[in-house]
Amino acid sequence: MNDYLYQRTNHYFGQLASGTEKCGMEELKALGATHIKPGYLGAFFCANPRTIYDIVYRTRIFSRILAPLMVFDCHSEKYLYKTAQNIDWTDFLTLTKTFAITSNVADSNITHSQYAGQILKDAIVDQFRDKTGERPNVDKYNPDLQLNLYIHENKARISVDLGGGSLHKRGYRTESVEAPMQETLAAIILQLSGWNGERPLHDPFCGSGTLLCEALMKQCHIPAAYLRHKFGFLRLPDFDAAVWNQVKTKANGEIREIPDELIKGSDISPEALKAVRTNRANLPDAGNIKVRRADFRSLEGFENTTLITNPPYGIRLGDKEGTAILLKEFGDFLKQKCTGCSAFIYYGDTTLVKKLGLKPEWKHPLRSGGLDGVLCKYELY
Repeated sequence: MNDYLYQRTNHYFGQLASGTEKCGMEELKALGATHIKPGYLGAFFCANPRTIYDIVYRTRIFSRILAPLMVFDCHSEKYLYKTAQNIDWTDFLTLTKTFAITSNVADSNITHSQYAGQILKDAIVDQFRDKTGERPNVDKYNPDLQLNLYIHENKARISVDLGGGSLHKRGYRTESVEAPMQETLAAIILQLSGWNGERPLHDPFCGSGTLLCEALMKQCHIPAAYLRHKFGFLRLPDFDAAVWNQVKTKANGEIREIPDELIKGSDISPEALKAVRTNRANLPDAGNIKVRRADFRSLEGFENTTLITNPPYGIRLGDKEGTAILLKEFGDFLKQKCTGCSAFIYYGDTTLVKKLGLKPEWKHPLRSGGLDGVLCKYELY
């Protein structure tokens, strides 16, 4: 077994969406990471094995947690291939295990991310072929080992993705509707809202229930990766199964029930309600997410409630004019029927903020799924 960079330094990197850096660094500190420093779309930090397993299992905000194997100057395809072969890939793979590579290149002599990933793949496959006469297979969708290649200004970093893929894929969303919210974005919105279960939460445009399921997981202390079957750290040469079992057992033992009627949602679409009922059934204590089919205009209103929602918007749903009318009517509903409530509204299109007819107390830019969105807070008096 070689001596890899993460082993020598206990240094790791967590990937984040733009606008979530502060939330991510606060979460890392709460989970026991040290020496936390901001990086480009993420954060560098230190952690021992127990802590890194816990971070991967619990993080609600990070999309990937990476363990760097090596960092090196990389000015050509030839040097990338040659240097990658200095890693003994049998430390991480066998012929019966599959792998995949995500790659990103910027401001470097190698200009194409996919091509860079192909070179790394060739280096791994050729090393196995030279040693054994056979090669491991690539599985883009469900690999045993997910690798990450990042090249910026001709400096390359090869890492193991410790989650085994993007951590936004919690596993509960087995049914969806058009334009679903990403799970990590929903978790960030909940954190920024400050909702802590002291008063009810309602989502009047609940869709497939991502915000509701994330609220349940947060309040019940369900680890974000509770339903995940594969983890990248299982492929590390120094993986400690006993420590991992202790971490998982402790985290699962902290799951708790929540009061009935605390988390609710509604939506006008019967397909959305079918999806949210299917998705909530994948989580513990999911019966405490109450949903019903209703147009927000028909709701009786709310008191002392936190409203968190992501209304339909024109970029994805195609009818920007109709969305503007809907938001104006929703703004009237908030003013007239939600006295004493707080509303947190995420707009995937920032030009729609003014259509609500209410002045936000604050705005927080949040980028997700290629959209430059914004979360706005409204206090309703």
